[in-house]
Amino acid sequence: MIGNKMKTVDLIIPCYNESESVDLFYEHCSKVVDKIDGYSFTFIFINDGSQDDTLAKIKKIAEKDNRVKYISFSRNFKKEAAMYAGLKASTAERVAIIDADLQHPPELIADMLSAIDVEGYDSCSARRISRKGEPKIKSFFSRIFYRLINKMSEVEIIDGAVDFRMMTRQMVDAILEMPEVGRFSKGIFCWVGFETKWIEFKNIERIAGKSTWSFFSLFKYAIDGITAFTTFPLRIATIVGALIATGTFVYFIYELIKNIFGERELPDYASTIIILLFGISVIVMGLGIIGEYLARMYMETKRRPVFITKETNINDGKTTKKK
Repeated sequence: MIGNKMKTVDLIIPCYNESESVDLFYEHCSKVVDKIDGYSFTFIFINDGSQDDTLAKIKKIAEKDNRVKYISFSRNFKKEAAMYAGLKASTAERVAIIDADLQHPPELIADMLSAIDVEGYDSCSARRISRKGEPKIKSFFSRIFYRLINKMSEVEIIDGAVDFRMMTRQMVDAILEMPEVGRFSKGIFCWVGFETKWIEFKNIERIAGKSTWSFFSLFKYAIDGITAFTTFPLRIATIVGALIATGTFVYFIYELIKNIFGERELPDYASTIIILLFGISVIVMGLGIIGEYLARMYMETKRRPVFITKETNINDGKTTKKK
């Protein structure tokens, strides 16, 4: 706070079918931020094409609290688009992203603001140090993902990092300069740089409702993250191809020696079929990897918007429907 001037803070809350959570989140979070002196808070709810009455509940909250703003998408564009929309709509000096299911404890907001305004960091992010209550299979693959991407990527993505973070206006503006359609925010936050303080917290189960993240959607998200921030998988095809060429040459020498000494055990066609099938499988794998990158390039060249707004109350505080 400079003099008596209140610093502004925008809280971006992505919502998809959060009808059971949104009221509880608002009540709990507003009580927390009301106790933080020196800051003026605005809630920006992003309704990501919810199929329940999430939007209706957000509107009711907005009617009684003029700090509450919302953007409603024309369909479900996924959380990455929702976060981008919130960042794009934000105007405050400090901007935070927080989930509506209260798995991100609002109590950390005060510590995050202190990290930026007192300790001088550009960003403060939360990191889970336990996965209690999470399915073991999900935890296992999550750890594998972080190990893989950090081995292959030029930027380090902290294991356990969540989307809950507070950022300066400068960092938000830097992120908005990356308008790519295939977004992976965890990587983008790291790629833009800036000093980040990490706050550890234990895993908290959802206060209500069910997670919309299936195993398949998480797997797809992991693939998007890897292809967005490293080209190493493309090199794998080259490396495997070189290994196969070397192995084939060694096997040829082996078979030649067996022929010379008359010790052939397999018919001629058996070794040919083995090498052929193995080679084809590697080629298909390589084409699949290349296809992933071509698909991303194809989507980016279309220049489609990251999201489409159907309705918002951000303009002059009035509800506006896009036509």
